[in-house]
Amino acid sequence: MKHLPIAPALFIHNRKLLADKLAPRSIAIINSNDILPTSADGTMPFRQNADMFWTTGVDQEETILMLFPDAPEPKLREILFLRETSEKILTWEGYKLSKEQAREATGIETIFWTTEFDAVFRRMMAEADNIYLNTNEHIRADVVVETRDARFLDRCKKQFPLHNYKRLAPIMTQLRMVKSEFEVQQLREACRITGLAFRRLLERMQPGMYEFEAEAEFTYTYIRNRSKGHAYDPIFASGANTCILHYIENSRVCEDGTLILIDAGAEYANYNADMTRVIPVNGKFTPRQRQVYEAVLRVHKAAIKMLVPGTRFADYIRAVAELTNKECIGLGLYTAEDVKKQDPENPLYRKYFMHGVSHHLGLNVHDVSSFYTDMKASMVLTVEPGIYIWEEGIGIRIENNVLITETGQEDLMADIPIEADEIEAIMASARLNGVSSNKAEALA
Repeated sequence: MKHLPIAPALFIHNRKLLADKLAPRSIAIINSNDILPTSADGTMPFRQNADMFWTTGVDQEETILMLFPDAPEPKLREILFLRETSEKILTWEGYKLSKEQAREATGIETIFWTTEFDAVFRRMMAEADNIYLNTNEHIRADVVVETRDARFLDRCKKQFPLHNYKRLAPIMTQLRMVKSEFEVQQLREACRITGLAFRRLLERMQPGMYEFEAEAEFTYTYIRNRSKGHAYDPIFASGANTCILHYIENSRVCEDGTLILIDAGAEYANYNADMTRVIPVNGKFTPRQRQVYEAVLRVHKAAIKMLVPGTRFADYIRAVAELTNKECIGLGLYTAEDVKKQDPENPLYRKYFMHGVSHHLGLNVHDVSSFYTDMKASMVLTVEPGIYIWEEGIGIRIENNVLITETGQEDLMADIPIEADEIEAIMASARLNGVSSNKAEALA
């Protein structure tokens, strides 16, 4: 791992929260994610199941957590199953957790190898009435491959058809939406690293750079600061690409007089930042670019102020839509008279602002959540309004990560440049002092 070690107290606390939510005589099983293949003998980088990390801190494949708070033997109330390591595995793959290391990292005393799982599981199921199993119930999930959780669910129902099966996902969603202070600290660090990367790019951005060169400045900064890298496929979209919401090719030359939209965030200790900024490639906004930028920034600032305990998401979304509609009229995209004639089911502003304004943030970039749950203190959400004008090649999205507090909110990205004047000043200063890199070299 690149991040600093995490004290096991966090995971002990998290497991206690989960155990308290289980019905009497219940077992809960959480599986690690699979290592997914690419082709031939290749594999994708491993990313741990967020629920496994939240409850144990283990960032290793072939891991199973079994919770049985009412187990007759106290030592069997929390069990962690690990892949057994060996000299061969050490030689070919590197270090895996030993039992003693797992105890120290997780606070779980009872550690078995995964080869022992079946025997222990049968023994515990004989004493249980209910079993909580995990499925991916995220409303944006479109899972087309069979997961480790899905395979286990099928196997479990065939072997134990008469137990009561319960959903673990709703419990984990409610618990993970509200962040502990330690989790907030990890998110702060992810935001800090992201801010360093953005400042580095401001000092080096210039016409002639490729989008992927701008991306490389972020990647460099992330790795230098204990991040594994990008929290998600980053967007470095210049010119008309700024209007493509999920543009990830990052392959075009950034031309003089255009904008570049940066949607990127660092991962730190499996927690994720999610920032969007738009800057002028040559260091100076045109009057029209600044006009659109300032319009989105006004919506952004107003939306942040709405993130307070008790706010209903439906009311929040409606209010941001009204603000965006007003700004679109001010930008001359349509008139107030046009709004009176619009189809209520397809309002005019949706042509220029077609995505959501906020999502929860944490161990997943689009973290587990329910938008039917009112905002609460210790939730962390993005705020990302935008206006995209295809016919002008101007796409503006501004995104910060915001912690809801008992008395209001705290912008975790408040130190990252966002005002047009500040962005221009930093870029101008870098050019004056010769910090900017030379014009991108032609690729061989």
